[in-house]
Amino acid sequence: MQVEVDESKCIAAGQCVLSAPEVFDQRDEDGIVVLLAERPGAELHDVVREAAGLCPAAAIRLAELVEG
Repeated sequence: MQVEVDESKCIAAGQCVLSAPEVFDQRDEDGIVVLLAERPGAELHDVVREAAGLCPAAAIRLAELVEG
């Protein structure tokens, strides 16, 4: 899984941090999302999908990677 965030869309709601704190954080000064792990481990995929689904601004994009 590849995770990308669009900081220009982020409205600092923090739902991603609540759902997957291992992958997302927020900047102290404005609350904008900070991506901690572009390729989280498989054990985190479900919570990352949940975080992306909860984002009210659709600022999180996911791409599934085919492992070979």
